[in-house]
Amino acid sequence: MDRRLVAALQISPRATWGDLGRVLGENERTVARRVQRMLAVGAIRITATYDDLRAGVGSPVHVRVSTEPGSVDATARVLAARPDVRGVFAITGAADLWCELVASGEGPLRNLHGILADEIPAVPGVRATEAQVVLRTFTTVADWHAPLLSEQECAAVGALGVPLLAELPDRVDFGGVDRQVAEMLVRDGRMSYTQIADELGISVPTARRKVTSLLEQQMVHLRVEAEPALLGLRVEAQLGLEVRPAGLDEVGRALARHPGVRYCAAIAGSHDLLVEVCLAHEADLYRFVTRVVGGLTDVVDVDMAFITRAYKRGHLPKDGLLTRSPHDGP
Repeated sequence: MDRRLVAALQISPRATWGDLGRVLGENERTVARRVQRMLAVGAIRITATYDDLRAGVGSPVHVRVSTEPGSVDATARVLAARPDVRGVFAITGAADLWCELVASGEGPLRNLHGILADEIPAVPGVRATEAQVVLRTFTTVADWHAPLLSEQECAAVGALGVPLLAELPDRVDFGGVDRQVAEMLVRDGRMSYTQIADELGISVPTARRKVTSLLEQQMVHLRVEAEPALLGLRVEAQLGLEVRPAGLDEVGRALARHPGVRYCAAIAGSHDLLVEVCLAHEADLYRFVTRVVGGLTDVVDVDMAFITRAYKRGHLPKDGLLTRSPHDGP
């Protein structure tokens, strides 16, 4: 039941306990008690992330880092402490670490030069780096939910959220109160309209309208962060795909629809698509690569690496415990 509740919250993070209970056939008080326990021990965290490119926050960049022998943990912790780094993971393969950062400021890609040429190489233990800049995102971790609910339940929970606009603008400049509201959702994705109104000195209806506008335009994406292993999905892998240019959009859209794909983006670098998958077993990964990816004729080659440890996810530092139970103490 805990896992089903997490999956439901991933679809609609601001749904009321009563609505979640009605859809999942549970008592409202039971839902509240279970979710609050998971929040209390840190098994889940409800936050929000920006749509970096459309919101003008910066340019997302994925960096693979090769480290000196024995320095993976120490190097990962230094990288994770950077405020511009959104995620840090230990991986198998030619590189040792994968980190996602957001290059911001005026001319973010110009600023990226200093980050890659000076700052990251100066981190103790870093031996070599390879950077890949995001060109377009097909799906993000905030869009993903664990495949633990029926289609009917997914539809019912999805109806509890804010409907998205039919057409989203490529870029929206926002600041002032809108940016302040967005930052508050990053701190707590379930922050009440009353609390937002009190902190910003605005009316509750204005707070509601601001939150609704941010969500329907997808300027921010609400996100429930939980270690996949807690959801029974113990195999995480990163795939770099080489794709024929004419088929890049079609391949990206097709993979984004797969329930095991947490992240999919077109990138500029040694690969054309970066895909993060989350599955229950190595056999599922084998089937995904051979049948799903292998069935896409425009995919030319696949580079695969396992994610063995998370140090930071979605700007949230991790304790490195991949199997922490909501029943464990804090």
